[in-house]
Amino acid sequence: MARSARPVVHYMATRPDGTVPPTTPHLAAYYSGLGETIPTVNLAEHIGETIDHPSPGEKWYTDKPFSYFHMYTRPGEILERLEERWPVRLWEVEPLGETGNWGNDFAPYWLMSHQVRVVREVEAWRAFGHRGAQVLAVLAQLPDLARQWATEWAADPEGTRRTYKAWETRVDDTRALTSWAYWRARDSRREAGLQTANQLAGAAAAQAATAAGADPHAVALIQLRARCLVAGQLMFDRIRTGEYEQSIRGLLLGAGLDTRAPVLA
Repeated sequence: MARSARPVVHYMATRPDGTVPPTTPHLAAYYSGLGETIPTVNLAEHIGETIDHPSPGEKWYTDKPFSYFHMYTRPGEILERLEERWPVRLWEVEPLGETGNWGNDFAPYWLMSHQVRVVREVEAWRAFGHRGAQVLAVLAQLPDLARQWATEWAADPEGTRRTYKAWETRVDDTRALTSWAYWRARDSRREAGLQTANQLAGAAAAQAATAAGADPHAVALIQLRARCLVAGQLMFDRIRTGEYEQSIRGLLLGAGLDTRAPVLA
């Protein structure tokens, strides 16, 4: 018996207060600078209701700061065009009336409409893809981890520097973060989730390590460790069982960083 196709779910992201951000942030900034108020609608106030777009533009052009409702069928990409990527709230919506996008070759997971029904609010972690809960858990731990790493660095600056430098060289040589994680994220439709997680991880680690008294070089490498850690968690399901893939997993998760590199003669 043939399996039935999974129903397509459409998502929208809003600001923390529930209002929909502009579809074109640079146009919104321009018109706001001229003193104009950018229209919006609050999805939190319309759960279970059908809402019309407050300022529909030409279908489906970005001719206004807020010209259509922008939905995603792949939530791991939903952060890609937001004015502020995090924090957000995430909503399941149903597109109504005429719909469109910019062509399936451009972004097949996009959909635009001028009318939607707000079905329900869903977990915000979905904006990072289906491993978003694990990513948020790591991000919450990063301030403590970064302080711990900074303390370890201060206890043995030269030994820790050698260890991190050897690890950084392997990360660069294998392109574990810049190529492997990037392409796996892009292929699995969570590129925006990876970019946002990297930014959040780097910022959290830098703030905590700096506050702990780490020098700029140490802070930069602690940031890299944090970014690799969240990438490894986000893309964990894409790591195959082969030796090379397992070595990439180890690099991203910081294998070897708790063991001091030997002093070279």
